[in-house]
Amino acid sequence: MNVAVENNKEEIENFLHSLQEFAPTIPDEVTRYYLQKGGFQCSDIRVQRLVGLAAQKFLTDLINESLQYAKIRQSQNKGKKNQKLALTMEDLTHSLKEYGINVKKPQYFIQTEEKE
Repeated sequence: MNVAVENNKEEIENFLHSLQEFAPTIPDEVTRYYLQKGGFQCSDIRVQRLVGLAAQKFLTDLINESLQYAKIRQSQNKGKKNQKLALTMEDLTHSLKEYGINVKKPQYFIQTEEKE
């Protein structure tokens, strides 16, 4: 059992070391901003990158699920040939529901005119 603990510690140390060299998709500045906005402060870049990596994983899973919903929706529209696949808000809404996030459209939009 002691050998297993040592192997586990070594794996964690290797993982933490690899986080220092990791180039995240979500920039460190963006992750740091949202962590600070949420009240979390940590100067260790590895922790920030770990949170960024978790956010990247969440977004990747969400986009992949949305893509599957889009493919299902497109396969149901058999009448239209050679139609390009497009992700819609409906696809994203279905994917977000699986994570317990409900998205509702506002009842109306206020459109303002830009003055030149």
